[in-house]
Amino acid sequence: MNKVNFVLLAVLALAVSTLGQNRVDAFDAYVEASRAAWNVPGISIAVVQDGKVVLSKGYGVRELGKSEKVDSQTLFGCMSTTKAMTAVAMGMLVDEGKVAWNDKVIKHLPDFRLADPYVTNELTVRDLLTHNTGVGNTDFLWAWWPEMPSGEIVRRMSMAKQQYSMRGGFVYQNIMYLVAGKVIEKASGMKWEAFMTERLFRPLGMNSTFATYRDSKAYTNRSSAHYEIKGKIDVIPEMVVDEAGPAGSVWSTADDIAKWTKFMLGNTTVGGRELLKPATYDELLRPQVVIPPSGGFYPTASITKPKWTTYGLGWFQHDYRGAKLDLHTGSLAGRTAIIGMITDKNVGVYVFGNLDHAEVRHALMYKAIDVYGFNDDSRDWSSEFKTLYDRIKTEGEKQETTVRAMRSQNTKPSLSLAAYAGKYADPFYGEVTVEAVGDKLMLRISREFTAELRHWQYDTFEAVFEQTWQGSSLVGFGLAPVGGRVVSLNIDGLELKRVAGK
Repeated sequence: MNKVNFVLLAVLALAVSTLGQNRVDAFDAYVEASRAAWNVPGISIAVVQDGKVVLSKGYGVRELGKSEKVDSQTLFGCMSTTKAMTAVAMGMLVDEGKVAWNDKVIKHLPDFRLADPYVTNELTVRDLLTHNTGVGNTDFLWAWWPEMPSGEIVRRMSMAKQQYSMRGGFVYQNIMYLVAGKVIEKASGMKWEAFMTERLFRPLGMNSTFATYRDSKAYTNRSSAHYEIKGKIDVIPEMVVDEAGPAGSVWSTADDIAKWTKFMLGNTTVGGRELLKPATYDELLRPQVVIPPSGGFYPTASITKPKWTTYGLGWFQHDYRGAKLDLHTGSLAGRTAIIGMITDKNVGVYVFGNLDHAEVRHALMYKAIDVYGFNDDSRDWSSEFKTLYDRIKTEGEKQETTVRAMRSQNTKPSLSLAAYAGKYADPFYGEVTVEAVGDKLMLRISREFTAELRHWQYDTFEAVFEQTWQGSSLVGFGLAPVGGRVVSLNIDGLELKRVAGK
């Protein structure tokens, strides 16, 4: 190579490096401006391009009112982005011949039951991961009773009725991922959390990633959960979902999650060891179920306007700028996460947040995909999505105002408050207690959830939760047609019968 060519190459390399740094700097500034605009206390983000981590950084603070900054080693919850990890774990067992995607679930879990015998017998491992079993949402089993053991949650699914025909729709179903975790345990002989740690996280070098909150408690550089309550953002207690772990209990950092993102972009051979066969990797990202336009996808679709929306094995999917975008959000009280990647462009991004449903996560995902995947910095996704979600919030407030306006005024309960006190139970839904405390009625769902029952109309009360971020629910009491005794309680559409003698 002559001296002129060498100099030209050096100049070109410097120019490319400068352009790359300018792009990082511009995106970095956009992230911070967006965080401030959405009032998110802290964000952590990782961007991977062409097999390299081009950004891994924290923004803002771990907890409002405290000085500790978020950095690339600050711990956040992964929530439902855990599902893709559980699907990979299942894929590893497929590679080993211990599981097949189309195995009947009862082959591995002979005691597993749903209410419909046909569905019980025909349900496959693949079905567990695609949200189309026909069973409706049963999140109350882990959300209301976070202390309920995972085995009991799975047992209660024997009472879960079909909302639609098996493989005939799409309703997001967390507990089927818990069942998938049980299949992993049975096929591997390891607890799900041990399998994730030993077979996935440690080989990837994700040494600051934990399968459960329980395992993460000793980690000190961690963010706190926040919720906006009546216009003020406050710290709230952690929502622990360890008993439904395969659906959403993993904790990680930007530095670690960058390694996961790189892996999911097809870099599945690590340190000379193939963690996942190419055919299995392809199957994870192959569209499995069509998500109908009538519902099931993100509100952002009203702006991104995809032509098709599907679900893979742990991934939402849609067309974006002529390519397939694989993505998934994670949400628990006080926290958000999102991962998005376009394998054809070899680019992926992961965003953590510590404010409940701060949808700036979508904006930052699309912005990163645009900038690093399409070299396009023109669109202000943050402003567009903020307008969208502000409108959704306003519409929700209007709906609540409308419901409150429909309340019948100047009514009173049919009975004394003490007459409503007692235990109410259902084999599927569980047990709650109503207590008369002075001149108040108190509803106790579990150790985690307690509410004051304030009279609404007739024999309906508004449950105002002491855990203020839970908001309120309407609780209706049913009276016997003869004698007028209280015989049932209905909350959020779930009806529980009064326990005799209580």
